[in-house]
Formats: sequence, C-alpha cells, structure tokens
Amino acid sequence: WYKFWEQNELFKADPSSQKPAYCIMIPPPNVTGVLHMGHALVNTLQDILIRYKRMMGFDTLWMPGTDHAGISTQAVVERQLLQTTGKRKSDFSRDEFLKIVWQWKEKSEREIVDQLKALGASCDWSRQRFTMDPAYCKAVRVMFKKLFDEGLITRGDYLVNWDPVTQTALADDEVEYEEKSGFLWHFTYPLVDGSGLIEIATTRPETMLGDTAVAVNPKDERYRDFIGKMALQPITGINLIIIADDHIDPAFGTGAVKITPAHDHNDYLMGQRHNLSMINIMTGDGKINENGGPYAGKTMLEAREAVIQTMKEKGHFVKAVPHMNRIGVSYRSKAVIEPHLSKQWFVKLTAYKKHLIDIVKTDKVKILPRSWESTYYHWIDTLHDWCISRQLWWGHRIPIWYHRDNPDEMICYDGEGDPPEVQQNPELWRQDPDVLDTWFSSSLCPSATLGWPEKTPELAKYYPNSTLITGHDILFFWVARM
Repeated sequence: WYKFWEQNELFKADPSSQKPAYCIMIPPPNVTGVLHMGHALVNTLQDILIRYKRMMGFDTLWMPGTDHAGISTQAVVERQLLQTTGKRKSDFSRDEFLKIVWQWKEKSEREIVDQLKALGASCDWSRQRFTMDPAYCKAVRVMFKKLFDEGLITRGDYLVNWDPVTQTALADDEVEYEEKSGFLWHFTYPLVDGSGLIEIATTRPETMLGDTAVAVNPKDERYRDFIGKMALQPITGINLIIIADDHIDPAFGTGAVKITPAHDHNDYLMGQRHNLSMINIMTGDGKINENGGPYAGKTMLEAREAVIQTMKEKGHFVKAVPHMNRIGVSYRSKAVIEPHLSKQWFVKLTAYKKHLIDIVKTDKVKILPRSWESTYYHWIDTLHDWCISRQLWWGHRIPIWYHRDNPDEMICYDGEGDPPEVQQNPELWRQDPDVLDTWFSSSLCPSATLGWPEKTPELAKYYPNSTLITGHDILFFWVARM
C-alpha cells in the first residue's frame, strides 16, 4: 500500500492549490542512528493529524527531514572509528574526517526514512530536507549575518560551560545538574601584613591555582577589618586582594570565599564587578595548563588531591566537612562540566524576552498541555545570552574570516565559498574553525525548509506552520528558539 500511495503522489502538497493550508514540520531526527519509541509515538500522532486534515479538504504538507546533530553525531562517529580502526579524529585532516561523517549520515538517514515509511508516515518525500543541504546552509549564513550586522551576535572572552570530553562549549540549558556527595574543604591564607590568617572554605581546591582574590560580605562583622588587605595564596605565592561583595553568603562555610574568576560563573561576575585579573588554569581536555606550575598535566581531580596534600604539608589545611554538591554534567557526554574562559560567539537574547512571553500569553502560539506554560515563562525569565560557537568539525562553519595580522579585523559573509577579499588574498585571511550550535540551525527549520530567505510559494502558503508535536525536554533547546 505504501508503494501505491507514493506512486500516486497522494502525500504531495500543492502550493498552487486553492485549498486552505495545514503544515507540520517533522521534528528532524538526529542522524546519530535509528529512531526510537519516542519518534514512533510523535510521528504517529502527526500522521493522524495530517491524514485527518487531508480528508477534511486541506492542502496538507508534512515536511520530512533530518538534523546533522553536531555534538552527538561527531561523538558517535569518533567512538565508532576508535572501535573499528583504533584511530581518533586527530589522526585525520578535517576534510578526511568530514567525509567519514557524511558517509555515516547517508546510512543513518536511509534507515530513518525506511523506518518512517514502515510506520506508514504520510510525509511529502519530494520535499525531504537535511539541515546541511546547500539551500539550508545558505539560510543559516544569511541569518548569522543578519544578526551579526544588527549587533545581536557578538564575540568575546566569556566564561562558558566546557565539556572536557567532547572539548566544546555548551549553552547554559545544555547542562544538567546532579546532587553528589563531596566535601567543603577549609584552608587558611596568611595575611601579607603578618597580622594573622583568613580561613576560606571551598568545594573545588584545585581552582586555588587560579585565585585572584578573597571575598567576604560587607555586612559580616567578622571580616570588617580584613577588607582591603592582601592575603597570600600559599601555593602560587600570588597576593590576593580581600574584597567585599553582597553576593557572598556569610552563613556558607566560613563566610570567606576564594575567588577564581576564570573557573566559576559567580566568581566571573564578581571579577567583572571588581576588575579582577583572570587566570585560566585548564586545557581543553580538562587538565591543568602551564599556569598550574608543578601541577601542569594533571587532571582536575588529580590536581585536587595534590593541592590538598600540598596545603596539608604547608600547614594551611584546617578540615574537610561532608557536603552535598550540585554538579553540572553535559547533557550529551555526561562529563562533569568545567567553567572555562575562552573566546566564543554569543546571541544576545534579552531583546527577545518580551516577545517570547507575549506570543504565548496572547495565544499566538499555544503550548499544550497548558501546564507547561509556567515552566516556559520561568525559562524565559532566567534567559541568558546564548553561546552558539562549538569547537567541532561537523556542522555549519561560522561564516567569519579573520585577518592574519589583526584578528579583530573580520569579514562576515553569507555567500557560498570564500568572500571576494579572501579569494583575492587567501594567505591574509583564515576562517573561524568553530561551527554553530546545532540548535542555531535547527531553529530555522520552520522557514528554511520552505525556501527562506527566498520568497517561495511554499513559504507564502505554509509559514507559519500549523502544529508541532515534540518532547517537552526540548521546549527550550529548540521550540523557544524557533
């Protein structure tokens, strides 16, 4: 029967038809493997709606497609290569590795399409899309340049959530949190003027190697006379200014906190408020770098044990108190997230907050069941700028070129290939090696699959789309960004 349906083109949409439009975009499955029961459920529900509307006389478009899924697919291919050949990504050039990923994509996509057809899914297969098709790539470049020209995409030194396994930055909402038992370690730092000691408490002793200050609450009477003095970091020998900041909780630990702006999100903000220096102590693979002196090359956990031991030997260890820690882990690799200072590209999202709330409150977009609206509003209220650069090879390459002699001089280009200036003097320019977050490109799914930025008949008839059925777990990753 499926062959009969396909041969007779019973699922094809007709933008020239006078029938009213009804359109659903399939939430594009990741080309990491095959479909699971969740896909079977949501695609069956979509098929019911599409067939029902088709029988009611609507011109229906159920748009099929697949997603390149940057982090996930690259990780799957790397793992498979290691198991079958013993080789790692670093054993290949970028182009060689990408050829292997494209081969994986073709195989995975074929299996996904076969599964959907086995379900009886009445998609318009003549319009099948992939998030790295040439036309889709153009839409991504055009959107990037549009936001870049409007000042809504910027680049700078940011403290990001770093996944040391996939070795890439993650957005805030790609971090999951777990409660784990650990310790609150107490240590003393001597005051430089010889007037005594200040006792600090920390859950991450290894970050002492990047300390640039000690902070107390300005209302904490215990430390009023300490503010403005200098404390000596016993291991690095760096003098640390003792600052007062309202963020410090006097009831936590000793009420005195070591400040490591390059390795803690709260410390980073404090460092900006107090103009503190930032010392990065970590490499991309989660080890101590040259700023860690004799600890260089150790993993963060190895450095923790070594730092504690050194502080004991120096007589500055006080005690370790059992403590439940809230640990961030990567939603993809499950690696423990390390805050990491690096240059990244960001989208400024605060400008969109009111719009994102208004379209749901006015029912322009309806979230069903309604019980998810409060969760959606909470996420919008706590919205931060969105880190969109990923340190991967698989994905949409960031369309920015830097001048060899002045990296602050850059070209943003939304055409195909290299910009004209780069073609004329290729030795003077280099393209940004990073790719865009998968959610940046998949957020264009409702319009890019219909031909945007071109003014196509499909875009005129089927955009905005009518219905989306997807998991509540990507309400923020994907739905809000669309």
